[in-house]
Amino acid sequence: MDIHEYQAKELLTKFGVPIPRGGLAYSPEQATYRASELGGAVVVKAQIHSGARGKAGGVKLCRNEREIEEAAESMLGRKLVTHQTGPAGKLVSRLYIEEATNIDREIYLGFVMDRATERIVVVASAAGGMDIEEISATQPDTIIRVTVDPAVGMQQFQAREIAFGLGVDPEIVNKIVPAIMGAYRAFRDLDAMMVEINPLVITKEKQVLALDAKMSFDENALFRRPHIAELRDKSQEDPRETYASDRGLSYVGLDGDIGCIVNGAGLAMATLDMIKLAGGEPANFLDIGGGASPERVTKSFRAVLRDKNVRAILVNVFAGINRCDWVAKGVVDAVKELNITMPIVVRLAGTNVEEGRRIIDTSGLTVISADTLAEAAKKAVEAAKKAA
Repeated sequence: MDIHEYQAKELLTKFGVPIPRGGLAYSPEQATYRASELGGAVVVKAQIHSGARGKAGGVKLCRNEREIEEAAESMLGRKLVTHQTGPAGKLVSRLYIEEATNIDREIYLGFVMDRATERIVVVASAAGGMDIEEISATQPDTIIRVTVDPAVGMQQFQAREIAFGLGVDPEIVNKIVPAIMGAYRAFRDLDAMMVEINPLVITKEKQVLALDAKMSFDENALFRRPHIAELRDKSQEDPRETYASDRGLSYVGLDGDIGCIVNGAGLAMATLDMIKLAGGEPANFLDIGGGASPERVTKSFRAVLRDKNVRAILVNVFAGINRCDWVAKGVVDAVKELNITMPIVVRLAGTNVEEGRRIIDTSGLTVISADTLAEAAKKAVEAAKKAA
Protein backbone atom coordinates (compact mmCIF):
# COMPACT_ATOMS: atom_id res chain seq x y z
CA MET A 1 0.00 0.00 0.00
CA ASP A 2 1.36 3.41 -1.02
CA ILE A 3 0.68 6.72 0.72
CA HIS A 4 1.03 10.39 -0.22
CA GLU A 5 4.13 12.50 0.33
CA TYR A 6 2.56 14.59 3.10
CA GLN A 7 1.45 11.44 4.92
CA ALA A 8 4.93 9.93 4.68
CA LYS A 9 6.42 13.13 6.08
CA GLU A 10 3.99 13.15 8.99
CA LEU A 11 5.08 9.61 9.87
CA LEU A 12 8.80 10.25 9.40
CA THR A 13 8.85 13.39 11.53
CA LYS A 14 7.54 11.32 14.47
CA PHE A 15 10.74 9.29 14.20
CA GLY A 16 12.98 12.34 14.23
CA VAL A 17 13.39 12.94 10.50
CA PRO A 18 13.40 16.74 9.94
CA ILE A 19 11.02 18.13 7.30
CA PRO A 20 10.18 21.63 6.03
CA ARG A 21 7.02 23.33 7.31
CA GLY A 22 3.97 22.74 5.16
CA GLY A 23 0.22 22.25 5.01
CA LEU A 24 -2.50 20.57 2.97
CA ALA A 25 -4.85 22.37 0.57
CA TYR A 26 -7.89 21.23 -1.40
CA SER A 27 -8.59 24.46 -3.27
CA PRO A 28 -6.70 27.50 -4.63
CA GLU A 29 -8.07 29.57 -1.75
CA GLN A 30 -6.76 27.10 0.81
CA ALA A 31 -3.43 27.03 -0.99
CA THR A 32 -2.98 30.80 -0.69
CA TYR A 33 -4.04 30.68 2.97
CA ARG A 34 -1.49 27.96 3.73
CA ALA A 35 1.18 30.00 1.97
CA SER A 36 0.32 33.08 4.04
CA GLU A 37 0.78 31.00 7.19
CA LEU A 38 4.23 29.89 6.05
CA GLY A 39 5.34 33.27 4.70
CA GLY A 40 7.77 33.85 1.83
CA ALA A 41 8.18 31.68 -1.25
CA VAL A 42 6.49 28.28 -1.24
CA VAL A 43 6.45 25.11 -3.32
CA VAL A 44 3.06 23.83 -4.53
CA LYS A 45 3.13 20.02 -4.84
CA ALA A 46 0.49 17.80 -6.42
CA GLN A 47 -0.25 14.82 -4.17
CA ILE A 48 -0.47 11.61 -6.19
CA HIS A 49 1.02 8.16 -5.76
CA SER A 50 3.86 8.66 -8.22
CA GLY A 51 7.37 9.97 -8.50
CA ALA A 52 8.72 12.28 -11.21
CA ARG A 53 6.00 14.83 -10.44
CA GLY A 54 8.34 17.73 -10.99
CA LYS A 55 9.11 16.70 -14.57
CA ALA A 56 5.36 16.48 -15.26
CA GLY A 57 4.56 19.93 -13.89
CA GLY A 58 3.29 18.72 -10.53
CA VAL A 59 5.79 20.70 -8.43
CA LYS A 60 6.02 24.48 -8.81
CA LEU A 61 7.94 27.18 -6.96
CA CYS A 62 5.69 30.19 -6.30
CA ARG A 63 6.70 33.60 -4.97
CA ASN A 64 3.39 35.42 -4.69
CA GLU A 65 -0.35 34.86 -4.27
CA ARG A 66 -1.12 35.04 -7.99
CA GLU A 67 1.45 32.34 -8.83
CA ILE A 68 0.10 30.13 -6.05
CA GLU A 69 -3.49 30.42 -7.31
CA GLU A 70 -2.44 29.72 -10.91
CA ALA A 71 -0.40 26.70 -9.87
CA ALA A 72 -3.22 25.31 -7.74
CA GLU A 73 -5.82 25.81 -10.47
CA SER A 74 -3.57 24.13 -13.04
CA MET A 75 -3.21 21.01 -10.87
CA LEU A 76 -6.41 20.44 -8.90
CA GLY A 77 -9.08 18.30 -10.55
CA ARG A 78 -6.79 17.25 -13.38
CA LYS A 79 -4.84 14.11 -14.11
CA LEU A 80 -1.07 14.31 -13.79
CA VAL A 81 0.78 12.04 -16.21
CA THR A 82 4.28 10.87 -15.30
CA HIS A 83 6.39 8.02 -16.61
CA GLN A 84 5.32 6.05 -13.52
CA THR A 85 1.57 6.58 -13.88
CA GLY A 86 1.39 5.62 -17.55
CA PRO A 87 -0.71 7.51 -20.10
CA ALA A 88 -3.85 7.35 -17.93
CA GLY A 89 -2.29 9.55 -15.26
CA LYS A 90 -3.63 10.04 -11.73
CA LEU A 91 -6.16 12.54 -10.46
CA VAL A 92 -4.88 15.42 -8.32
CA SER A 93 -7.40 16.11 -5.53
CA ARG A 94 -5.11 17.71 -2.94
CA LEU A 95 -1.97 19.84 -2.79
CA TYR A 96 0.85 20.14 -0.29
CA ILE A 97 2.05 23.70 0.26
CA GLU A 98 5.60 23.71 1.61
CA GLU A 99 8.03 26.47 2.46
CA ALA A 100 10.77 26.94 -0.13
CA THR A 101 14.21 25.67 0.85
CA ASN A 102 17.62 27.19 0.15
CA ILE A 103 19.24 24.00 -1.18
CA ASP A 104 22.99 23.48 -1.11
CA ARG A 105 23.22 19.69 -1.67
CA GLU A 106 20.79 16.91 -2.60
CA ILE A 107 21.18 13.31 -1.43
CA TYR A 108 19.25 10.14 -2.24
CA LEU A 109 18.34 7.89 0.71
CA GLY A 110 16.29 4.72 0.46
CA PHE A 111 15.41 1.69 2.57
CA VAL A 112 14.19 -1.50 0.91
CA MET A 113 13.78 -5.16 1.78
CA ASP A 114 16.26 -7.43 0.02
CA ARG A 115 14.38 -10.71 -0.37
CA ALA A 116 17.52 -12.59 -1.38
CA THR A 117 19.30 -11.89 1.92
CA GLU A 118 16.12 -11.34 3.97
CA ARG A 119 17.55 -8.12 5.30
CA ILE A 120 16.89 -4.40 5.13
CA VAL A 121 19.26 -2.65 2.75
CA VAL A 122 20.06 1.05 2.90
CA VAL A 123 20.72 2.63 -0.49
CA ALA A 124 22.27 6.10 -0.63
CA SER A 125 23.77 8.32 -3.29
CA ALA A 126 25.36 11.74 -3.42
CA ALA A 127 23.45 12.28 -6.70
CA GLY A 128 20.06 13.00 -5.16
CA GLY A 129 17.06 14.48 -6.93
CA MET A 130 17.17 11.91 -9.72
CA ASP A 131 15.53 8.51 -10.20
CA ILE A 132 17.63 5.85 -8.48
CA GLU A 133 17.37 3.68 -11.61
CA GLU A 134 18.95 6.49 -13.64
CA ILE A 135 21.64 7.02 -11.01
CA SER A 136 22.42 3.30 -10.93
CA ALA A 137 22.73 3.17 -14.72
CA THR A 138 24.73 6.35 -15.26
CA GLN A 139 26.61 6.79 -11.98
CA PRO A 140 26.96 3.33 -10.38
CA ASP A 141 30.03 4.39 -8.40
CA THR A 142 27.95 6.89 -6.42
CA ILE A 143 25.67 4.19 -4.96
CA ILE A 144 26.30 3.19 -1.34
CA ARG A 145 24.67 -0.01 -0.06
CA VAL A 146 24.60 -1.07 3.59
CA THR A 147 22.95 -4.27 4.82
CA VAL A 148 21.33 -4.22 8.27
CA ASP A 149 21.72 -7.28 10.50
CA PRO A 150 18.19 -8.06 11.80
CA ALA A 151 19.60 -9.40 15.07
CA VAL A 152 20.97 -6.01 16.18
CA GLY A 153 19.30 -3.51 13.83
CA MET A 154 20.95 -0.54 12.25
CA GLN A 155 23.81 0.91 14.26
CA GLN A 156 24.97 4.50 14.62
CA PHE A 157 28.36 3.70 13.11
CA GLN A 158 26.66 2.46 9.92
CA ALA A 159 24.79 5.74 9.59
CA ARG A 160 28.04 7.65 10.10
CA GLU A 161 29.76 5.52 7.46
CA ILE A 162 26.97 6.37 5.03
CA ALA A 163 27.31 10.08 5.82
CA PHE A 164 31.08 10.07 5.31
CA GLY A 165 30.69 7.95 2.17
CA LEU A 166 28.42 10.66 0.77
CA GLY A 167 31.14 13.23 1.33
CA VAL A 168 29.16 15.14 3.92
CA ASP A 169 31.06 17.81 5.87
CA PRO A 170 31.97 16.66 9.40
CA GLU A 171 29.83 19.41 10.94
CA ILE A 172 26.75 17.99 9.13
CA VAL A 173 27.35 14.34 10.04
CA ASN A 174 25.76 14.72 13.48
CA LYS A 175 22.64 16.15 11.82
CA ILE A 176 22.29 13.61 9.04
CA VAL A 177 22.84 10.55 11.25
CA PRO A 178 19.59 11.08 13.24
CA ALA A 179 17.69 11.42 9.94
CA ILE A 180 19.08 8.13 8.67
CA MET A 181 18.38 6.34 11.95
CA GLY A 182 14.88 7.81 12.16
CA ALA A 183 14.02 6.66 8.65
CA TYR A 184 15.28 3.17 9.53
CA ARG A 185 13.13 3.02 12.67
CA ALA A 186 10.09 4.13 10.68
CA PHE A 187 10.74 1.35 8.16
CA ARG A 188 11.15 -1.26 10.91
CA ASP A 189 8.39 -0.21 13.30
CA LEU A 190 5.67 0.47 10.70
CA ASP A 191 6.09 -2.71 8.63
CA ALA A 192 7.16 -0.69 5.61
CA MET A 193 8.29 -2.25 2.35
CA MET A 194 10.04 0.89 1.14
CA VAL A 195 11.08 4.27 2.51
CA GLU A 196 12.56 6.73 0.05
CA ILE A 197 13.74 10.26 0.77
CA ASN A 198 14.70 11.93 -2.47
CA PRO A 199 16.10 14.40 -2.01
CA LEU A 200 17.41 14.61 1.53
CA VAL A 201 18.85 18.10 1.31
CA ILE A 202 21.52 20.06 3.10
CA THR A 203 20.57 23.71 3.06
CA LYS A 204 22.92 26.66 2.85
CA GLU A 205 21.98 27.30 6.47
CA LYS A 206 23.49 23.87 7.30
CA GLN A 207 20.13 22.21 8.01
CA VAL A 208 19.22 18.66 6.98
CA LEU A 209 15.66 18.27 5.62
CA ALA A 210 13.62 15.54 3.91
CA LEU A 211 12.35 17.50 0.93
CA ASP A 212 10.35 14.62 -0.55
CA ALA A 213 9.33 11.25 0.86
CA LYS A 214 7.68 8.06 -0.34
CA MET A 215 6.59 5.07 1.71
CA SER A 216 4.88 1.80 0.90
CA PHE A 217 3.69 -0.83 3.36
CA ASP A 218 3.19 -4.57 3.58
CA GLU A 219 -0.56 -5.05 3.15
CA ASN A 220 -0.35 -8.35 5.05
CA ALA A 221 0.65 -6.40 8.18
CA LEU A 222 -1.99 -3.68 8.01
CA PHE A 223 -4.23 -5.56 10.45
CA ARG A 224 -1.81 -4.56 13.22
CA ARG A 225 -1.24 -1.04 11.88
CA PRO A 226 -4.75 0.46 11.73
CA HIS A 227 -3.39 4.02 11.77
CA ILE A 228 -1.45 3.17 8.59
CA ALA A 229 -4.41 1.45 6.93
CA GLU A 230 -6.43 4.66 7.43
CA LEU A 231 -3.99 6.50 5.12
CA ARG A 232 -5.06 4.48 2.09
CA ASP A 233 -6.33 6.58 -0.83
CA LYS A 234 -8.38 4.37 -3.12
CA SER A 235 -8.72 7.13 -5.71
CA GLN A 236 -5.03 6.63 -6.51
CA GLU A 237 -5.38 2.89 -7.13
CA ASP A 238 -6.48 0.91 -10.14
CA PRO A 239 -10.26 0.59 -9.57
CA ARG A 240 -10.14 -3.01 -10.75
CA GLU A 241 -7.52 -3.87 -8.14
CA THR A 242 -9.37 -1.96 -5.42
CA TYR A 243 -12.62 -3.82 -6.16
CA ALA A 244 -10.86 -7.20 -6.00
CA SER A 245 -8.80 -6.34 -2.92
CA ASP A 246 -11.92 -5.30 -0.99
CA ARG A 247 -13.30 -8.78 -1.68
CA GLY A 248 -10.19 -10.67 -0.63
CA LEU A 249 -8.94 -11.46 -4.14
CA SER A 250 -5.32 -11.17 -5.30
CA TYR A 251 -5.65 -9.15 -8.50
CA VAL A 252 -3.25 -7.16 -10.68
CA GLY A 253 -4.62 -5.33 -13.70
CA LEU A 254 -2.81 -5.66 -17.03
CA ASP A 255 -3.40 -4.24 -20.52
CA GLY A 256 -4.59 -7.29 -22.50
CA ASP A 257 -8.01 -8.69 -23.44
CA ILE A 258 -8.01 -12.21 -21.94
CA GLY A 259 -9.31 -12.29 -18.37
CA CYS A 260 -7.69 -14.91 -16.13
CA ILE A 261 -9.17 -16.72 -13.13
CA VAL A 262 -6.60 -19.10 -11.63
CA ASN A 263 -5.86 -20.72 -8.28
CA GLY A 264 -2.33 -20.24 -6.99
CA ALA A 265 0.12 -17.46 -7.77
CA GLY A 266 2.61 -19.76 -9.51
CA LEU A 267 -0.03 -21.28 -11.77
CA ALA A 268 -1.41 -17.80 -12.48
CA MET A 269 2.03 -16.61 -13.62
CA ALA A 270 2.41 -19.71 -15.78
CA THR A 271 -1.02 -19.02 -17.28
CA LEU A 272 0.00 -15.47 -18.22
CA ASP A 273 3.18 -16.80 -19.83
CA MET A 274 1.26 -19.43 -21.79
CA ILE A 275 -1.21 -16.84 -23.08
CA LYS A 276 1.71 -14.70 -24.27
CA LEU A 277 3.32 -17.75 -25.87
CA ALA A 278 0.07 -18.44 -27.74
CA GLY A 279 0.11 -14.93 -29.15
CA GLY A 280 -2.40 -13.29 -26.80
CA GLU A 281 -2.34 -10.62 -24.08
CA PRO A 282 -3.60 -11.29 -20.53
CA ALA A 283 -5.87 -8.67 -19.00
CA ASN A 284 -5.07 -9.49 -15.38
CA PHE A 285 -3.44 -11.67 -12.78
CA LEU A 286 -6.09 -13.14 -10.47
CA ASP A 287 -5.47 -15.78 -7.82
CA ILE A 288 -8.71 -17.03 -6.25
CA GLY A 289 -6.72 -18.85 -3.57
CA GLY A 290 -7.27 -22.21 -1.93
CA GLY A 291 -10.65 -23.54 -0.89
CA ALA A 292 -12.51 -21.32 -3.33
CA SER A 293 -16.27 -21.61 -2.94
CA PRO A 294 -18.75 -21.09 -5.82
CA GLU A 295 -19.48 -17.66 -4.34
CA ARG A 296 -15.81 -16.74 -4.46
CA VAL A 297 -15.59 -17.85 -8.10
CA THR A 298 -18.56 -15.60 -8.91
CA LYS A 299 -16.80 -12.68 -7.20
CA SER A 300 -13.77 -13.39 -9.36
CA PHE A 301 -15.88 -13.21 -12.51
CA ARG A 302 -17.30 -9.89 -11.33
CA ALA A 303 -13.78 -8.54 -10.80
CA VAL A 304 -12.61 -9.65 -14.26
CA LEU A 305 -15.71 -8.25 -15.98
CA ARG A 306 -15.05 -4.78 -14.55
CA ASP A 307 -12.31 -4.51 -17.17
CA LYS A 308 -14.11 -3.40 -20.33
CA ASN A 309 -11.19 -4.56 -22.51
CA VAL A 310 -11.80 -8.24 -21.70
CA ARG A 311 -13.03 -10.25 -24.72
CA ALA A 312 -12.56 -13.78 -23.37
CA ILE A 313 -12.08 -15.43 -19.97
CA LEU A 314 -9.74 -18.30 -19.15
CA VAL A 315 -10.43 -20.32 -15.98
CA ASN A 316 -7.45 -22.50 -15.07
CA VAL A 317 -7.73 -24.55 -11.88
CA PHE A 318 -5.43 -27.28 -10.65
CA ALA A 319 -7.33 -28.47 -7.60
CA GLY A 320 -5.64 -29.63 -4.45
CA ILE A 321 -7.20 -27.79 -1.53
CA ASN A 322 -9.70 -26.50 -4.07
CA ARG A 323 -12.25 -28.85 -5.61
CA CYS A 324 -13.04 -28.86 -9.32
CA ASP A 325 -16.75 -29.35 -8.68
CA TRP A 326 -16.84 -26.20 -6.53
CA VAL A 327 -15.12 -24.21 -9.26
CA ALA A 328 -17.35 -25.66 -11.97
CA LYS A 329 -20.48 -24.78 -9.98
CA GLY A 330 -19.08 -21.27 -9.51
CA VAL A 331 -18.51 -20.90 -13.25
CA VAL A 332 -22.05 -22.05 -14.06
CA ASP A 333 -23.59 -19.79 -11.39
CA ALA A 334 -21.54 -16.79 -12.56
CA VAL A 335 -22.46 -17.21 -16.23
CA LYS A 336 -26.16 -17.45 -15.40
CA GLU A 337 -26.22 -14.73 -12.75
CA LEU A 338 -24.13 -12.22 -14.68
CA ASN A 339 -25.49 -13.09 -18.13
CA ILE A 340 -22.00 -13.53 -19.54
CA THR A 341 -22.00 -13.81 -23.33
CA MET A 342 -18.27 -13.64 -24.04
CA PRO A 343 -16.28 -16.86 -24.64
CA ILE A 344 -15.19 -18.75 -21.50
CA VAL A 345 -12.46 -21.39 -21.64
CA VAL A 346 -12.26 -23.75 -18.65
CA ARG A 347 -9.41 -26.11 -17.84
CA LEU A 348 -9.85 -28.25 -14.72
CA ALA A 349 -7.44 -30.76 -13.18
CA GLY A 350 -7.06 -32.40 -9.78
CA THR A 351 -9.55 -33.13 -7.00
CA ASN A 352 -13.06 -34.10 -8.23
CA VAL A 353 -12.15 -33.23 -11.81
CA GLU A 354 -14.64 -35.72 -13.31
CA GLU A 355 -17.52 -34.23 -11.35
CA GLY A 356 -16.39 -30.74 -12.28
CA ARG A 357 -16.33 -31.55 -15.98
CA ARG A 358 -19.74 -33.23 -15.70
CA ILE A 359 -21.22 -30.06 -14.16
CA ILE A 360 -19.80 -27.97 -17.02
CA ASP A 361 -20.87 -30.40 -19.74
CA THR A 362 -24.45 -30.76 -18.47
CA SER A 363 -25.00 -27.07 -17.75
CA GLY A 364 -26.20 -26.30 -21.26
CA LEU A 365 -23.77 -23.39 -21.45
CA THR A 366 -21.41 -22.77 -24.37
CA VAL A 367 -18.29 -23.08 -22.23
CA ILE A 368 -15.13 -24.19 -24.06
CA SER A 369 -13.34 -27.06 -22.31
CA ALA A 370 -9.61 -27.82 -22.44
CA ASP A 371 -7.50 -30.64 -21.02
CA THR A 372 -4.11 -28.89 -20.80
CA LEU A 373 -2.92 -25.38 -20.06
CA ALA A 374 -1.37 -25.04 -23.50
CA GLU A 375 -4.67 -26.05 -25.15
CA ALA A 376 -6.64 -23.69 -22.90
CA ALA A 377 -4.37 -20.74 -23.67
CA LYS A 378 -4.57 -21.41 -27.43
CA LYS A 379 -8.38 -21.62 -27.35
CA ALA A 380 -8.65 -18.46 -25.23
CA VAL A 381 -6.45 -16.51 -27.64
CA GLU A 382 -8.44 -17.75 -30.63
CA ALA A 383 -11.73 -16.86 -28.92
CA ALA A 384 -10.50 -13.34 -28.02
CA LYS A 385 -9.33 -12.68 -31.58
CA LYS A 386 -12.64 -13.94 -32.98
CA ALA A 387 -14.57 -11.73 -30.55
CA ALA A 388 -12.49 -8.73 -31.57
